[in-house]
Amino acid sequence: MNAREYLEILHVAERLKDTPRHCTTSKKRPESVAEHSWRVSLMAFLLKHEFPELDMNKVVNMCLIHDLGECFTGDIPSFRKTEQDRETEDSLLNQWVASLPPEVSQELASLYAEMDAQETAEAKLYKALDKLEALIQHNESPLDTWEDHEYTLNRTYAFDSVAFSEWLTALRKEILQDTLTKIEREGKAP
Repeated sequence: MNAREYLEILHVAERLKDTPRHCTTSKKRPESVAEHSWRVSLMAFLLKHEFPELDMNKVVNMCLIHDLGECFTGDIPSFRKTEQDRETEDSLLNQWVASLPPEVSQELASLYAEMDAQETAEAKLYKALDKLEALIQHNESPLDTWEDHEYTLNRTYAFDSVAFSEWLTALRKEILQDTLTKIEREGKAP
């Protein structure tokens, strides 16, 4: 890859800095997709000793790239995203990945295929962390930024995604406890 190709990839990825997510920060600022991806990646990095049998570099890479499709479509929360939205995002992402220099294109395509298949422990861990980060962020944001359905969502979401790991299940339970404490402290659910 030459320097211009490298810069063009970074210019596309920069869009995620200005792509707002549904979540807000603890100070009520809309979170960007880039901020979410960064923290999911950090979460993976911090777990390398908890999952020594996994290729954590691969998990971190998955976390870094997992929302690049949102450069083209913006963020649509999982509870609003339709099958057509997924197909559009996947199509635009695949077109972009195919246009990249071969060494980058092949690596990204391979990672996305593994992530989509959800068969490897690495792919399952990335997906669980992606969901858990959203829950953690909701717990950090003020309750007046939550939609009514999020009171239930924060209590129930992602338990199925962490079931493969005792450690992640324990983490999900801690996140649930934070949710319940937050609701009790800041106000009741609608």
